Order: sequence, then structure tokens, then C-alpha cells
Amino acid sequence: MSEVELLLLDQSDNCTVYTIQFLSDDMNEFEKFVSKIRKDAILDKDFRVIAKFIDQILDFGALERYFRPEGKMKDSVVALPTLRSRLRLYCLRLSDKILILGNGGVKSTRTYEEDESLKGYVMTLQNLEELLRDGVKDGTIVITENEIQTDKTFAL
Repeated sequence: MSEVELLLLDQSDNCTVYTIQFLSDDMNEFEKFVSKIRKDAILDKDFRVIAKFIDQILDFGALERYFRPEGKMKDSVVALPTLRSRLRLYCLRLSDKILILGNGGVKSTRTYEEDESLKGYVMTLQNLEELLRDGVKDGTIVITENEIQTDKTFAL
């Protein structure tokens, strides 16, 4: 198990965007995604599309139409972009006003479950969502309309 913390990335009137960072790592999950994609000139166009979606999300909120459903029916895992692209950024969309960016990569298989790296990114977000729900139930986490309030680290 690894310890992670929730980090605020950006906030607007319409959306608060977080990511997670494993305490043992130097970079957070979104920085890791950006770092590996920036090195690949072929994926630059796909990356710019994702960056544009993130800007729109900050302007208008994390509306369902911006995301591709991923994960299971019982969770809130989604992916950017909705357009045809080989690149996926996995996210946890808790509401129109709260989004947690995870990690991602090139999807070269039919489903994310067929790729161990992508499956790991999705499972991390699924496990985090479960821990957030547990924290809300026990009072260690408060989720308001546009904010997650906690000073807790999570064991994933």
C-alpha cells in the first residue's frame, strides 16, 4: 500500500480541480501524465485537445459532455477526451464542480483493462473514490458543492 494526498491544482467559480500525489513520488499524477506525453511529438495534438478541455472545464464546470465514461457503473471514473484519440487522461468526476485528475497514457487496446498501466490508473481512482466515500461517512472528509475538505492522507 502507498500513501497519497489530494492536491489542489486549480480553482474557478465553476470547478475545483485536484490531483493526487503518492508521498513517495516527486511528481503528482497529472504532472507524470504531462511529463511522459510532452516527450512524444506525435501525441502533441492529442495532448493539446485534453489541455483545451481542462480549460473549458475550469470555465464552465466538469459537465458530463466533456468526458468519456470509463470504469464501472458504480464509480465516477471518466476519461478525457471524448473525441477520437489514442490518448486518455483518467479522472474522477465527483460533480459538475469537483474533478480529480489522475494519470493516463496511450490506449492501444480495445479496453483499458487489457493494458496493465491504464488499468492501474483507473483502479487508483476507483480506490480513492471509495476512500472518499468512507471519509464522508466517518466525518474525516467534507465535500461541499465545490470543494473537498480534508487534511487526511489515503492508503491506496
